[in-house]
Amino acid sequence: MKNLRATSIDHINMKVKNLEESVKFYQKLFGFEVKQEDNPNKIDAPSKIIGNDSIKLCMYEVQDMSPEGGIAHFGFNIENYDEVLEKCRENGVSILYGGPIDWEKSQSIYIVDPSGYELELSKVSGGGL
Repeated sequence: MKNLRATSIDHINMKVKNLEESVKFYQKLFGFEVKQEDNPNKIDAPSKIIGNDSIKLCMYEVQDMSPEGGIAHFGFNIENYDEVLEKCRENGVSILYGGPIDWEKSQSIYIVDPSGYELELSKVSGGGL
């Protein structure tokens, strides 16, 4: 049997502490749009799907959620990477680890969203691997 050939991450399904605050964060920083209001599966929590043509974030409001213990971070490759620091400062987003981190074939900036999820914003997709 042949392996399945995954070509990209389809979406990330995430709990958030405050749905509207999280939506605004991703809209201001990345220009994500609301793709769908509320979950059609009738999950008993406020929800939205936001994103762009390549990335979709499915968000469900769970006010007492904690991002700890699961995913260390998730990363976005940023086409206009040279504008990341300015855009973060513009939006009051703190940069972690003292600033940009140089990798062998790339560079990354790490930030935290309103629910505590750590995001890696990378210059080269997949670190150039």
